[in-house]
Amino acid sequence: MFITNSKADFTLQYASPSQLYLSTIGLVPTAEARQRLHTCRAPTTMFVCGIYRALQYYLAKTCKVTSHCQRLPVWAASRRKHSISRQYKAVIFDMGGVLTPSPFKFASEWKRQNGLQAGSFWQDLLSGERRIAWDQCMRGEVTIEEFVKMCSKKHYSVQTSDPVQSLLLEMTNYLSNQTCSMMREAIQCIRAEGLQTAVLTNNFWFKGQSFLPLEKNLFDVIVESCREGVSKPNPEIFKRCLERLKVCPEESVFLDDLGENLKPAAELGISTIKVVNVATAIQEMELILGFPLHGYVHGTQAVRKGMEIPTANLKKYLQTTLGIVSEEPLVLRTFSHGQSNPTYHVQNGVHQLVLRKKPPGKLLHSAHAVEREYRVMKALGAVGVPVPRIIALCEDPSVLGTSFYLMEYCPGRIFKDPTLPGLTASQREDIYVEMNHILCQIHKVDIKTAGLEDYGKCGNYMERQVRTWTKQYRASETCVIPAMERLIEWLPQRLPKQEKITVVHGDFRLDNLIFHPEKPEVLAVLDWELSTLGDPICDVAYNCVAHHLPEDFPLLKGMNNYNLKKLGIPSDLEYLSLYCDNMGINPIENWNFYMAFSFFRVAAILQGVYKRSLQGQASSNKAGDIGNLAEKMADLAWMFAVREGFRIFNSMPVGNPIPPVRRYSTWNRQRTSPTSFLSPSLLDVNHCRLLVSVPKGHLIISPEGLPIRVQELYHMLTDFMDKHVYPQEQELVNHQRTASRWIPNPRVEELKNEAKANSLWNLFLPLETDSEAKYGAGLTNLEYAFLCEVMGRSLFAPEIFNCSAPDTGNMEILVKYGTEAQKRQWLLPLLEGKIRSCFAMTEPQVASSDATNIEASVVEEGDFYILNGHKWWISGALDPRCKLCVFMGKTDPQAGPHKQQSMILVSMDTPGIKVIRPLSVFGMEDPPGGHGDLLFENVRVPKENILLGPGRGFEIAQGRLGPGRIHHCMRLIGYADRALELMKERVKSRVAFGKPLAEQGTIKADIANSRIEIEQARLLVLRAALLMDTVGNKEAASAISMIKLVAPNMALHVIDRAIQAFGAAGLSEELPLAHFFGWARALRLADGPDEVHRALIAKLELKQGGTVRSH
Repeated sequence: MFITNSKADFTLQYASPSQLYLSTIGLVPTAEARQRLHTCRAPTTMFVCGIYRALQYYLAKTCKVTSHCQRLPVWAASRRKHSISRQYKAVIFDMGGVLTPSPFKFASEWKRQNGLQAGSFWQDLLSGERRIAWDQCMRGEVTIEEFVKMCSKKHYSVQTSDPVQSLLLEMTNYLSNQTCSMMREAIQCIRAEGLQTAVLTNNFWFKGQSFLPLEKNLFDVIVESCREGVSKPNPEIFKRCLERLKVCPEESVFLDDLGENLKPAAELGISTIKVVNVATAIQEMELILGFPLHGYVHGTQAVRKGMEIPTANLKKYLQTTLGIVSEEPLVLRTFSHGQSNPTYHVQNGVHQLVLRKKPPGKLLHSAHAVEREYRVMKALGAVGVPVPRIIALCEDPSVLGTSFYLMEYCPGRIFKDPTLPGLTASQREDIYVEMNHILCQIHKVDIKTAGLEDYGKCGNYMERQVRTWTKQYRASETCVIPAMERLIEWLPQRLPKQEKITVVHGDFRLDNLIFHPEKPEVLAVLDWELSTLGDPICDVAYNCVAHHLPEDFPLLKGMNNYNLKKLGIPSDLEYLSLYCDNMGINPIENWNFYMAFSFFRVAAILQGVYKRSLQGQASSNKAGDIGNLAEKMADLAWMFAVREGFRIFNSMPVGNPIPPVRRYSTWNRQRTSPTSFLSPSLLDVNHCRLLVSVPKGHLIISPEGLPIRVQELYHMLTDFMDKHVYPQEQELVNHQRTASRWIPNPRVEELKNEAKANSLWNLFLPLETDSEAKYGAGLTNLEYAFLCEVMGRSLFAPEIFNCSAPDTGNMEILVKYGTEAQKRQWLLPLLEGKIRSCFAMTEPQVASSDATNIEASVVEEGDFYILNGHKWWISGALDPRCKLCVFMGKTDPQAGPHKQQSMILVSMDTPGIKVIRPLSVFGMEDPPGGHGDLLFENVRVPKENILLGPGRGFEIAQGRLGPGRIHHCMRLIGYADRALELMKERVKSRVAFGKPLAEQGTIKADIANSRIEIEQARLLVLRAALLMDTVGNKEAASAISMIKLVAPNMALHVIDRAIQAFGAAGLSEELPLAHFFGWARALRLADGPDEVHRALIAKLELKQGGTVRSH
């Protein structure tokens, strides 16, 4: 396990786990430590000498074991039987003797210097009770200090433990900087290829922590015996390591210097390497893994198959053309972030160069122009722009097959993660400010002075760019991407009217900059392939692409979900403002156009990378995956195009000379739709979940009229219902009759996971609330109405798709009114389906249909609010997953009627919340959420939990009543439609009085009336949804009240007719009809009494006066 380090090589020393980890404290002395050893006094010398004797004692025993192992070489044979097709994903390292030197040599040197002799005590030390104590030390049950102290007390003065502890400290300090450099480089090479690395070591607690003198950031997983309570060679500790790596034994390699530790690993199926000599072990690792483990340079990886270049030709070129001579062989590695032009690090003796060349094979016209890169970098370097020093350009294809150029390697920091982990907020801000400064420096270059007047065409840059990237996209097109088709039509119509001409980088982003190792100073700007003369705002927009990408985006980590202010990173608009200030120009109004173009261009580039990957020409082994992202980038581009349309719409003068027409008509003639600024032909196609739908100015009356993206969701949803929901309804109903009904049904949770995997999740959030589709699917109320109706066909479906009340309404108010902290604490877990919530408004002592009657109190006391009140019919409150209660109470009884109430977020774990009893609806308990009767007694809630502020509760309640409660009406259409469907099946199969029920006149009348009423109610619901999308919830108030009145009554009539057709069976739990009926009746109260809705409709009608209105 441990090895002694000499200048020549590493020599194996066998040792058992016991002796090994006694010596892990470090037995390779510094010069100062050796001097102290010479001056050690007897007690200390005798004590540490005893440790050494114990090592020798167990060395003898281990050698015997080793001799037996040599006759049973299970691990030795198995580690050489590697399948060529085996794909490794992880390499696991032991620590002592593999990553750090073995301390055994120190013990030997120390014994020689001090003339110590073995004694019987240390032969006895690790046997019997003391052996048990040592095993406890390895398992972390006692510290190494406790173990040493225990041994010292029995045989020496207690005072002797202090110098021992001092010596231990010096040795551990020494080992802290003694990681084997060859192994460290090998690990870096392994990680550069995308494999995981792990440490698996027997270890102990020392000075309050485990002794681990390693760079932890080099390992994905660290498994230590003292933390696990189990040590090698027990197979269990290997299994734990594999589980944390999430790999199979056959996908991993394990290095150790002890055969007894390698044997159980091999028996599990892990490939093993015994470390006798580090260099030899690394060579064996290279054979197993299939790539070199030396010559590591940050940001590089091994040259992959298909991207090799003739090194002999290159070496000859360097020698004859540039005079760079070295007897050592060339070492080549590729820079991992190059996707377009392959970029190599070239080590030629002491010379470090960077070579950038065109990729092999047939290329798109004008693409991969390394000659232009060479020219612009040479010119800009001459005028002070930070670029690497250019050495030479070679356009002779006989050298490397394609043109290439060479530049000096510039060491420094490259930040691939735009969130800049490991830096302070102030340091992050400095980095972004410097990046902005460099971009401005590029854009301020005098083109004539730099000799770049002819570097690109002047004028119509954006028009040419749109045309160029459209052409390149068409040349690499492999399938139709709907968003790209829309953008290709839209972009030419929205070109900027004026453009400034400067040098533009074309690919300016954080990871194309090399920063000084210590200062926020850019040393070099890289990757000038796309540079030209053009509109500088394109560079700024492209520089902000990461702001709008998700964190897990594989090509470039995004920052969309980060709190940039907290990180010290400017938002995209702040970054743009800083740029405008530095350049001395006015703010950019059509910023969304430039962002749309940036993502359009990215999509075109990715499509090219993808096609080259199909042809085996891409410079990255991830090119195939990256190319598949082209469609998502196109969808993001279209989202910005939509925003630009809204910006133009909102900038139009308010007012309309046309006389007012019917205010609540289906056709919204009062105002121009924002979509009029988008090409009408583009509005029919929509494909990806990332794309925000656009409210249209006309009524869609069937799923066939929906945008294609929504049609796809609709068909996916109906298919999911047919395959997964309807077939299991009876099983789900049966669970609600069992004793475990108040525990969430595991099958429902499985269905949720399947729905989430199919992107049928959080479909409910309306576009008006979530305008950027940050949390939901980006559907309008009208689009969601069709999907909600489908979900309404089963009582279990809404929860399965995370679209059930009261969670939907609570999530909407958190999106609309919650602070960022409230969103992190409550909204995100709700969106993920990890928790559930309830809404506490209704009270037993007052008519709660009038929210001003609420009596529950919310009293301020220091940093808290004290809640007291009695609430009932609190749906979902009994669910064990319910963690949030949105509580409505009075903060100021003396204020105006609509300013007295406040809403506050209450954790259901807060003391003082008492569940009095579950309530039932027509005998239905609705487990596991149920309907709770709750008492709030002196419930203390932090003041920061209040929504919007004191006195805003009524306002929030009104905002919640719109979208959240129209969902009930949408689902009621589903109730009724399924009830009619079941009724039709029933009457076709049953015979009464000599003929099928379907031929009975009264049955026919019932079916006809049911269909008429469903269609009438559906049209009214769709109209209300459209008005909410186009004129807003307030203007749509009358339409909303109409559907809340019509939908439940319609559903009751239709369901009642279906029950009548089924007879007694219609009342049973064998069919959903009885439950449908019960909930439809309850919604005539839960959605507000019919009388309240009639009163509001009449009030709004009377406001219209006697004016004759156009129809």
